[in-house]
Amino acid sequence: MSHQQEPGQVEPVQSVDARQQRCPMPLLMAKRGLRELASGQVLEVLATDPGSTRDFQSLERLGGHAVQTTFIGDGVLRHLITKA
Repeated sequence: MSHQQEPGQVEPVQSVDARQQRCPMPLLMAKRGLRELASGQVLEVLATDPGSTRDFQSLERLGGHAVQTTFIGDGVLRHLITKA
C-alpha cells in the first residue's frame, strides 16, 4: 500500500520536537538537525514558542532555506524547512 500525499505537501526526512522550548532553543535545535541533512531534504520542527515563527523567517532570509510554517492546533507550530 502506498502513502498518498496531497499536491504540494512535502515529506520530512527528520523531525525535531522543540515543544515547550523557549527562544532560542527551537532555532538551535533546527540548525543542529539541518546539519545532518543533504541539500533539498526537509526537516520538520514542532514548536510552541510563538517567537519561533520570526526566528525561522530569519533563518529563511539569512540561510537561504525555504521555510513553510503552519499552525496545527493546541498552540503547536509546524515548521517545514527545506535545506538550501
